[in-house]
Amino acid sequence: MAIKIYIDQGHNPNPPNTGAEGNGLREQDITYEVGTLLAQLLRQNGNFEVRLSRPTRETQLGTSNASSLRVRVNEANSWGANYFISIHTNASTQSSANGTEVLVYSQPSTSSRLAEDILREVTEITGLTSRGVKSRPGLYVLRKTTMPAVLVELGFISNPSDAQRMRDNPNLFAQGIYQGLLDFLNL
Repeated sequence: MAIKIYIDQGHNPNPPNTGAEGNGLREQDITYEVGTLLAQLLRQNGNFEVRLSRPTRETQLGTSNASSLRVRVNEANSWGANYFISIHTNASTQSSANGTEVLVYSQPSTSSRLAEDILREVTEITGLTSRGVKSRPGLYVLRKTTMPAVLVELGFISNPSDAQRMRDNPNLFAQGIYQGLLDFLNL
């Protein structure tokens, strides 16, 4: 039976719930692109069934921040996803802040083991710094999902080098998440 992966491309193309901006980029555009590329890799594999929170660039979820998050979680839960992967970019007022981190509800957990594999592969493939796996029990998409869930902060949109890598090589981030998932599942 296929392993069901729900890919949440963080944020909406338009308000409400738009993402961070930096270095001429919008978070919601990067997350859309990386999520779409990840879905293509998973679909080519044959072991996976995939659902995207934003199947098109224009897909708009919810009418507020809260309802936007709720729609994503409810879709994954009602579909019976085996794993929930939320894709985001980080931002900081310090342009020097950089690197990749993966957020989970709690550690140790199935989610944190998945997060470690994804983090290792993303940083290895992209060359970005690892900022580690961090617990964020307050995040709605990690708290309300009924399956193991991770939130991948690809890199800092506010950092010129991270931003350029996300803009120019979104495929490397998708490949890293994909490879991390394969490692975790021993596929």
